Amino acid sequence: MDDSECRSILMEISEPMTATELTDACDIAQSTLYRKLDLLSRASLVRELVSVGPEGGRVTRYERDVSDVTISVGDDEFSVTVDRPSTHADERLADMWSKMGDEL
Repeated sequence: MDDSECRSILMEISEPMTATELTDACDIAQSTLYRKLDLLSRASLVRELVSVGPEGGRVTRYERDVSDVTISVGDDEFSVTVDRPSTHADERLADMWSKMGDEL
């Protein structure tokens, strides 16, 4: 979260966006954007949505997978709570198919 480019990406993707759209919106080089998306994905803050485009090719969109992060610090305790948006069954199924497609 200390990376301004990662914060910029998280702020932009309130709705699913392609890498090209994010590159334009965040004014980040595409190679840098993919590295940042990888970091955010490994941190479970962003998820990939893969679909079939109008011409038949794969289209990958990225969406924020977190709605709120709370950090609490006490005398003997440090905790982080991450709230995620609820997903409907059709979104979970699409996510599952996307992951299966990556493995093929």
